Amino acid sequence: MARTEIRLTGFGGQGIILAGYILGKAAALYDGKYATFTQSYGPESRGGACAAQVVLSDAPVQYPHLIDPSVVVIMSQEAYNKYAPTLHDGNLLLVDEDLVVLGPLPEGVKVYAIPATRIAEAEVGRKMVANIVMLGFLTAVAGVVSEESMRRAVSESVPKGTEELNLKAFQAGLDYGRKLVESRS
Repeated sequence: MARTEIRLTGFGGQGIILAGYILGKAAALYDGKYATFTQSYGPESRGGACAAQVVLSDAPVQYPHLIDPSVVVIMSQEAYNKYAPTLHDGNLLLVDEDLVVLGPLPEGVKVYAIPATRIAEAEVGRKMVANIVMLGFLTAVAGVVSEESMRRAVSESVPKGTEELNLKAFQAGLDYGRKLVESRS
């Protein structure tokens, strides 16, 4: 891995920023990679657009911002409308299928969809862990960080007392991703 750029997007209140932080932490502290993390969000605390940008590398990161993300995670329609036009051949697009309606995409964009919010609510019992479900899915589908590193970063980064719930959410996303990857092989 020379340099891998990942954009996570959605709306405020979905935990997009926390997801980016966890991803960077897993890579930097537990997988021994170099990582940078930047964030942006609208003026509204909930409901406004937000994004987390993570750069992972085997060498020190000279420029901390995204140049050409290879992995794009989208968890809202507004984010899809904004970032879909930037996708190109070779991109990996992960979406919450219940919140994003796909339009025409350039040829060569690999799309993986998961009902992350539905899984969080129905299987895990809390809608608010959809971001962690998506991190499990990202781990299985993109393979940019190890499962053990992500599990550890999730456990250490979520609010005290919610570790078990979040690890269950992570596992649900991981399992869904593994099955989807298997079905496409």
